[in-house]
Amino acid sequence: MKTVGEYLKQARVKKRFSQEKIAEETKIKEEFISSIEREDWEALPEFPVVVGFVKGIVKVLKINERQAVALLRRDYPPKVLPVNPKPDVSRTFTWTPRLTFVAGIVVIALIVLGYLGFQYSSFINPPKLVIYRPHEEEVIKERKLMVIGETDPDATLKVNNQPVLIEEDGRFEVEIEIFEGTEEIIIKSVSRSGKETIVQRKIKPELEK
Repeated sequence: MKTVGEYLKQARVKKRFSQEKIAEETKIKEEFISSIEREDWEALPEFPVVVGFVKGIVKVLKINERQAVALLRRDYPPKVLPVNPKPDVSRTFTWTPRLTFVAGIVVIALIVLGYLGFQYSSFINPPKLVIYRPHEEEVIKERKLMVIGETDPDATLKVNNQPVLIEEDGRFEVEIEIFEGTEEIIIKSVSRSGKETIVQRKIKPELEK
């Protein structure tokens, strides 16, 4: 039984038409005509397009269109689709020891960078300085005044130009002498980078004579 390729080729040869002439008459590329006669389906477009090609060739050759299309339907191979296609395992995420190692390095790097950033920020910023006593405009009736506050542990502290020892947690207490003309307490904290924070507290001495 003839195939569609043989059927078309025999009709073309019988009429002494070349593939080139068929291409000129139908406006179909010559390589497509050759592929149909050789039944090289992989080199051809989708089935509906091939049906149109065959119908165009049949009109030029003046042969039975119904028979040609029937042979094409019989000979054209169906598309093979897998019944149970395998999943694309290449896209499945899997946690590996290498990823654990990389994640560990990233976490350590973030911790180190955070610590360095904190240290740098502490170095370039003025130190904190909180004064708990004396209060602003506090009345002082004794010649001895306890100055209490908190600053950075690594800062240098002076109260009215008197050096003060800072505890490990940053707290400090110092007793200073108040004179009759003393109206202000000046507390100055200086960081390692030379940045200063100054707090001034007005006081009202009412010393006993």
